[in-house]
Amino acid sequence: MPISVVIPAHNEEVVLGRGLDGVLSGALLGEIDVVVVCNGCSDGTADVARSYGDRVRVIETPIPSKTHALNLGDEAARGFPRFYVDADVVLTLDGIRRIAARLGASGAPAAAPVMQVDLSGSSWPVRAFYAIWTQMPYTREGMIGVGVYALSEEGRRRFGRFPDVIADDGYVRALFSPVERVRVDEVPVKVVAPATYSDLVRVKTRSRLGGFELAERFPNLAADERGRKDYAAALRIVAFRPWLWPQATAYLWINIVCRWRARGAMRRRDAVVWERDTSSRRRPVL
Repeated sequence: MPISVVIPAHNEEVVLGRGLDGVLSGALLGEIDVVVVCNGCSDGTADVARSYGDRVRVIETPIPSKTHALNLGDEAARGFPRFYVDADVVLTLDGIRRIAARLGASGAPAAAPVMQVDLSGSSWPVRAFYAIWTQMPYTREGMIGVGVYALSEEGRRRFGRFPDVIADDGYVRALFSPVERVRVDEVPVKVVAPATYSDLVRVKTRSRLGGFELAERFPNLAADERGRKDYAAALRIVAFRPWLWPQATAYLWINIVCRWRARGAMRRRDAVVWERDTSSRRRPVL
């Protein structure tokens, strides 16, 4: 059985190729089953995917929905473990093999690599935010913010279709307890951070909006996730490190702004608006 990789892609012509190169470079015949689902694209995303020939199966849909694309990719995927990978993420074949091996050896239903944030082109507020955010216990538990998660066949049976939500990764993460999620530390995945404060606010507003939506639609799952957050540990991280206080101030301010913007979006019921950062897509992964 091959390892399946489902990649939903909405107008990702600029970055899709680097992701596919990482997944396919060195793959044995029949080892990797890659499905790219181009959803609501108005650029050459599908052409980039088709340029890889038989190594990539391409599905096109006019509906610009990530979860709809995930469901279409799921229906077409042939194997397990099954990886769900954002189009702007670079995950190597070696990383896929390592994560698949850990899933098999541990018997865990879910796994993800660790996040390595590229801040080389980011402004000070962005750097300050990630200096705190990446230290939060909740973030370090895995399966959040990295753009990749993998499920075993048993793990995939935990739910039916992906619900129409913004935070598909948040929904899937909430289905598994911390002991069921494997964080594969030896597989780092570089995530290019936004360049500016405004770019970051757009990304984190969408993330916050996704959390509010999950709390409204799946209150039990959201309550379980909130109960697992160790706010005291998060406070200690900052309280006993005075050199982090300026960054913590920026972190708190950005969180306040994003929460306010997300609350407004929920009240207006325009949660379908997909705010995204284009600055990170214009920069190469170092």
